[in-house]
Amino acid sequence: MSQTELFRVLAALALLLCAAHGTGRLFARFRQPPVIGEILGGLLLGPTVLGQVLPRAEAWLFPSEGPVAFGPSLVYQLGMLLLMFTAGAEMRTVFSRRDGRSVAVIALAGMAVPFVIGLLAVRAVDTDALLGPAGDVTALTLVLACAIAVTSIPVISRIMLDLGIIRTRFARTVLSVAVIEDVILNVIISVALGMVAGGKESGFGLAHSLGITSANASAAYHSVASVAFFALMALVAMVLRRRTGGRSGAADRPLGTVAVRMVVLLAVSASCVYLGVAPMFGAFVVGLLSGMASRGAESASLGQLRGFAAGFFIPVYFATVGLKLDLVHSFDLWFTAGFILVACLAKALSAYAGARMTNRSKGESLDLAVALNARGGPGIVLATVSFDAGIVNASLFTTLVLTAIVTSQVAGWWLERAVSRGVFVTDDAFAPPPRDGSAKVPVNAEGG
Repeated sequence: MSQTELFRVLAALALLLCAAHGTGRLFARFRQPPVIGEILGGLLLGPTVLGQVLPRAEAWLFPSEGPVAFGPSLVYQLGMLLLMFTAGAEMRTVFSRRDGRSVAVIALAGMAVPFVIGLLAVRAVDTDALLGPAGDVTALTLVLACAIAVTSIPVISRIMLDLGIIRTRFARTVLSVAVIEDVILNVIISVALGMVAGGKESGFGLAHSLGITSANASAAYHSVASVAFFALMALVAMVLRRRTGGRSGAADRPLGTVAVRMVVLLAVSASCVYLGVAPMFGAFVVGLLSGMASRGAESASLGQLRGFAAGFFIPVYFATVGLKLDLVHSFDLWFTAGFILVACLAKALSAYAGARMTNRSKGESLDLAVALNARGGPGIVLATVSFDAGIVNASLFTTLVLTAIVTSQVAGWWLERAVSRGVFVTDDAFAPPPRDGSAKVPVNAEGG
């Protein structure tokens, strides 16, 4: 890399970081999800704004290929892995046995019904207008179904924290349902990504070594590989936890623990690439199991890792999402409006029905339905990984990102009005996360 190329890479990263933090803090000041501000910061530097005003400058700073494009792209990929890791790490304190039945019913209704609706809705649209370069209709169908069914943990948890309702039974139910949904949907997304990767003649990976080439065999392989990977990681975590017995030692020191976590995260993600499992799913599982096993000094190291990720990698990731959006050439207004309407109705009505089946009041059921309709970071990650894999085209990518943004905004507005009516009651059994660096929602909860 020449000095000129190095300058362009550093300048591009500096601009992305400044834009992400600047607009993110502006949104936070008005009690809006900063993730939207971070995406807007990237949007201002991309083809939508800068590309229209100074197209040569935009192409010089953010080329689509070449050495200059590689640097920000690497940070973007690491940001996605760290976002999924931190999201998984914050799920360890959510569940309560007394809410087990209601959580299971709401999760089943709020995920299965929208997912099936998504599968059926694909038949009513022209998939040729949505397909990416990979040309895999099955993978596209899975992505669209997941986009309708997914729920955001980080965004909705940050909204509830800011509104002071994180200690309520309502918050515990929302987060518990979201955890179950995200684990299952991450497996499905991993299968879709694996099918596309397996179809490429790259000559790399276990599926290629086994000679798996047909679409049906590929789908079966990646389904088994994703579930087996999760089971294996859970078994490893149980063995390590029993052997250590929660003892503190030299490995618990912040520097060593952060280093070990990063090594494990990168190694497992690399292994996922070989196995045909989505690296983002590997990062999510590592974070989930790491958070469940964390005690004492290890929790401090998680806070350090989250803080570093939230200060650099994750904001650059979300700014790059905005950079990829082209609202001038790749935005179908009517399709986007229709998709958002269908997605919201399918998710909200099914979650509402599930809540009513557990004897929740009409008002609480409606609040749960709106909160679980927020797609936030998981919806954006789904959009980016499917776009990068060639499953969806630029137009559908824009629709999926805007769906995540709009639903998160609506959830925040609705819950703020509900708080003003005084409908939430504090539940002391659900301990509040401290408001310092050891918060139990991700440090980048505003970003995810």
